[in-house]
Amino acid sequence: MIINENTSRREYVLSVARAMMAAARTAPKGKGIDNLEIVTLEGDQVARLAEKMHVYAEELGRMFFHRDAENVAASDAVVLIGTRIAPIGMDCGMCGFETCERKNGHPAIPCAFNTNDMGIAVGSACALAADCRVDSRVMFSAGLSALKMGLVEGCHAVMAIPLSCTGKSPYFDRVSTRPAAL
Repeated sequence: MIINENTSRREYVLSVARAMMAAARTAPKGKGIDNLEIVTLEGDQVARLAEKMHVYAEELGRMFFHRDAENVAASDAVVLIGTRIAPIGMDCGMCGFETCERKNGHPAIPCAFNTNDMGIAVGSACALAADCRVDSRVMFSAGLSALKMGLVEGCHAVMAIPLSCTGKSPYFDRVSTRPAAL
C-alpha cells in the first residue's frame, strides 16, 4: 500500500484537532473546576464560519475580520475553545468585586479564572499543534464570530484556532486590512 500525503493530510489534521481538544481539556484549571466547552469544526462548518466572519466584518466595522475569514476558509479544521461564566469560589477580587457572592450580582462579568483557564487551554492546544507540525493561529475574530453564531453552547468567550497543513502557512505573511494612516 502507498499512502500519499496529499490524500491523507486532511485526515491527519482532524486527528491533530482531536488531540488538541484533549490537550485543552486536560490543561490545568483553577481549583480543578472545568468551565470549558471545546469543539472542532470541519468541512461545511468551516466554510460557514468564514462566510459569517465576512458579514460580521461589515456589521462590527472590523475590517480585519475579512482577512481572517480568508485564513479560516483556507483551513482544514477550526478548534473552538470557550468558557462559561462561573465563579470558582476563590473570593480573590481579580474580577473587580471583593467576593464571588458580590460578583454573582453581575452575571455578565466573568470570573478571572474562567478566562485565564481558557487561555491556558488555548496554549496547550496550540503547543500540541506545533509539536505535530500543523500550522495554527489563535483568532479572536473567528472566536467572536463562532460565539455570535452560537457554535459553542453556554459560553461568554470563545477563541478559535484554525488549522492548516500545507507547504506555506496561510496564517502568516498576511495582507493587512488596516488603513495606511491611523
